[in-house]
Order: sequence, then C-alpha cells, then structure tokens
Amino acid sequence: MRDNLSASSRVDAAEGGTELECFPYSVQHYDEGVCLLVKMGPHRILLDCGLEDISSLAKELTKSVRGVGSPSPADFVLISHAHPDHARGLLALHKAFPKLPIYGSEVTSKLLPLNWLDQDPEKISEFCHALPLRSPVEFQDGLVAELFPAGHLPGAVAILLTYTTKQRTYKLLYTGDFFLSNSRLVEGLRLEELRGLDLDVLIIEGSYGTSRHPHRRNQENQLAERINRAIADHCSVILPTPALGLGQELLMLLRSHHHFTGRDLDIWVDGAVATGCDAYLELLPHLPPSVQNFARHQPLFWDERVRPRVRRLQAEHRPSVGKSPCIVLTDSTDDLGKHCQLDTGPWLILLPEKIDIKVNKEYLAPTTVETYLLAQHSDGPGTTQLIHNLRPQHVIFIHGSPAYLADLTSLEELQNRYHIHSPAANTLVELPIGDTFLQPAAPETNYEGELTELGTVITITLADVITTDPRWRQFADTGLIEARWQGEELVLRGLSQRELLNQNSDRYTWTDVDCCGTCRHQRGQRCWNPASPLYNFKVTLEGYCPAFEGLNDSQ
Repeated sequence: MRDNLSASSRVDAAEGGTELECFPYSVQHYDEGVCLLVKMGPHRILLDCGLEDISSLAKELTKSVRGVGSPSPADFVLISHAHPDHARGLLALHKAFPKLPIYGSEVTSKLLPLNWLDQDPEKISEFCHALPLRSPVEFQDGLVAELFPAGHLPGAVAILLTYTTKQRTYKLLYTGDFFLSNSRLVEGLRLEELRGLDLDVLIIEGSYGTSRHPHRRNQENQLAERINRAIADHCSVILPTPALGLGQELLMLLRSHHHFTGRDLDIWVDGAVATGCDAYLELLPHLPPSVQNFARHQPLFWDERVRPRVRRLQAEHRPSVGKSPCIVLTDSTDDLGKHCQLDTGPWLILLPEKIDIKVNKEYLAPTTVETYLLAQHSDGPGTTQLIHNLRPQHVIFIHGSPAYLADLTSLEELQNRYHIHSPAANTLVELPIGDTFLQPAAPETNYEGELTELGTVITITLADVITTDPRWRQFADTGLIEARWQGEELVLRGLSQRELLNQNSDRYTWTDVDCCGTCRHQRGQRCWNPASPLYNFKVTLEGYCPAFEGLNDSQ
C-alpha cells in the first residue's frame, strides 16, 4: 500500500515548504525489517536498521531525501530495540560507515551482540552509544531526542524527536515496537509520560491490526493450562521461540505459575534462547522491581535445586530428553526432529501466533502441533488508544502485514481525525504541518455480494477480488465457516485446521457429507493420508481437507 496523502495536501506542502518527511527503506510488511529515514528541516535521522542486506541502503543513503549528495548517510542513527527486525543490519552499516554515530538505550546496547553471536560482543557493544531514558539530548542545533520505555523488550524505547525553528517547533514520535501491558520481565509503556506532547507526527507499529486480545494474564493462564494438560497426559512440550524476549518470558511463566511450582519436572533451554537468558542476567538492575526481588530469593533462570528444574541443554543430556515428560525451549530455527526421536515422546509442539516459525514435519516420535497467544505487541484497541492519547496531525503505520495495516487505516475513528499513511518501502511520505485538515478517502474494504436461498441451502456469493487478500488463504483453508449474529449483522468466520482438530469429535455423526468421518484415510480418529495437510494429526469427524477420499471411492 502506498502513502495515501491527498494531492491537495501535497500542493499545500509545496507552497509552504515541507519541514518533515519520512522515507522508509523497509517497513516490515513481511520479514524484511524496519529502516526509516526521517528528515526534519536540514537534519536526517535514521530510525532502526533491520535490513538483512544493506547493500541497496548503503548506496541510497549517500543521497539525501531530496537527492542532494551528502558525505554521510545520515546525521546519526537511533535504535528502538535489539530485535533482529530492527537491528540486524547495524553491524554491516557500522562497517560501511564507521563514523556514523549509532545510539540506543543502555540495555539495547548490551543486547545488540545477540544479533551476531559469531562476533566479539565487546566490539559490537562499543559502536552503539548509550543514551539515558527520559532525558532530552541535543544532537544538533535545534534538534533534540528523548527516549521513553516502550514495553515489549528490555531496553525498547519510543523515540521523541523535537526540531525547533524561529517559526515553530515540530515534534515526531517513533514508537518502535510497543506494548501497553506489563509482562513478566518488562513494564509496559506508560501513557501518562507521553500525554500532552502536542505531537505533529506519530510513526507507529500495527503488528496486530485491529485484533482484540484477552488480558495478558488470561493469555498466560491459557498457555499454562495447555502445557499442564500435556504433561499430565505424559506428553513432552517443545516451545520454539526467538532468542530474545519471548523465550525468557515463557521461562519466567513456567517457573512462577502455580501449575508448575514445586513440580518434579525438567525445563530444558537450548541454543540462543539460553544465551539470551545469560544476557538478561547481566541486566538485573534494569528489570522491574518484582523481578529483582524474585532474583534475591532464587536464581532468575538456571536452577537445578528448586522444582521445576531449569537446565541448560547440553550434548550429554540429549539422549535422555523426552523419555519422560519435560519442557524444551529452543530456537525458532532449530530442527525439532532431533528432539522428537523414536524412543521419546509423544510431543506437543507449541508455536507462537503472529511469529512465522517453520517447523520440520518429519518426526520419528508422535507429535501434535498447536499455536498459542502470548502477545508482545499491543492489539488494535491498544494501538488506537495510544493514537487518541497523543492526537498527532499525521499517523504513519508500519510493521505489520499490508492487510492488517489496511484494517487500521480504514478505521473511521482514525480517518476522521488524522492524516493517515501506510507507505510501502521506498515511498516518500511528505508531512505538511498546518491548521487545514485534508483527509483522503478510506481504502475500500467492504465487498458486495448476493445471497440465495434454495430449500434448506443458503448460498452467499462474493466478488473474486476478495481472494486477492492474503488473509483469504487462512480464512478458506478448510472450506468450513462459522456464522453468528452480531446485533443485526451476520458475521462469517473461517474455521482453521487447528480449530477443527481441537473441537470435540462427538458433537456430530456425519454419514452423508464429505468429511473426515467418511474419509477412507481416517483411522482411529487420525489422518493417514500423506497428501493431506492433516496427515498424522488427530482429526474430528466433521473435519475436512482438500485431499478427501470417500470410503466408497475406487482404490
């Protein structure tokens, strides 16, 4: 989706001059990272560098936003936090432009080396200069930056840039990844610290679109209950996660939740997740007081004396892991097949929602794959709450699938109050500041169709254009839908394969429809068709997949 600033607004900007511009090199629509160049008057600030390959960036950064040559790629770089999609290109950028100043919070400077585990961590931490929190720092004449804790990850910050001229003051806030709620190891972003800023521009992530999530504690309890049931059923659990953030949150949840405290259970931590735990231990003074108090009475992570035992997974442990029920936290890139061996299991593999983790589906031991929600970003209501508290003239949405961001940009409550932008990479966003409000039309998100009633069958026909939305594949992957009344409206929702597998199989008995109950590949309520996406999964009788073959079909 390209920047949707109206043509009339662009004319106003040309007549009055545009002091603020944003040029996104990448916006994390998928997994390409975040990298933004902001222009405030004569100043150019690079916000984050999550590009995996900076070759095109290094070439383009030698030009200013307007195309005028410059001896430096930017005046300086500000990093919101240490996750790879915001920071993985920094080392290459530093090597290409060693004199380019790079700044972040103190905690971020210490966590950055986890992005390059094959490099000397001391040399890496040296290129990122630590800035204080909640303390304005003047970088150049008339340009001030201030960092505010943003939740999400230790050291994550929202960045406020203030540019002052003789005529007026301009303010821009970049949220990075933010989370309003408190989590186990990070306190949430405090709205009261940001209210009243008189903000002109807000660059904000929209990772979850307009989705609404249960309370954080409910998410934790649902996950803990699912793991508890698996262990009670003599099943081991694998939790593949990114190395930093979610893995440590999961470990603290497992250590302190009532389902597991005092339980004779081993929790194994492997690879970069274990390295991330070690990094957290170096940051104790920066973690919430509740965490520091916990660490005064027992080790934060590694502990073989207190149950459940938390242990680093070493090579000598592997032969015994999984022979009795246990929990394994490992890298999101790990080959899970090395755990799910023939003499172990069964295994439950739990994947975090909204994080794209590819898993090897060839295991020797029986496995079940499910997903869970333990949000690290604010949901739709949290996103709009932050916007309404700050009341900027311009809102730029980044960091989320184009479909999710389109949901946000089409919200009438935002369209009526702010200039809304959702730029694609390499699309200049001009940000004229003034009293006149000119708002482009919302993108079309409603689809007209026809409804036909024939006997006991109701057919709903929609335009083909709806299938071009990337969400269609997930919506229609089973061909089954659920309908419910919402006031006077009938709402349709696609049923996923995962939901079908988790439903009680004794709700219906199907005899005259194409479903798992009448498929010749269903035996013992499990799918045995290698061509099916449900292969080796436990299936419900009312389930269905494209590889269906009826009991009476020819062999």
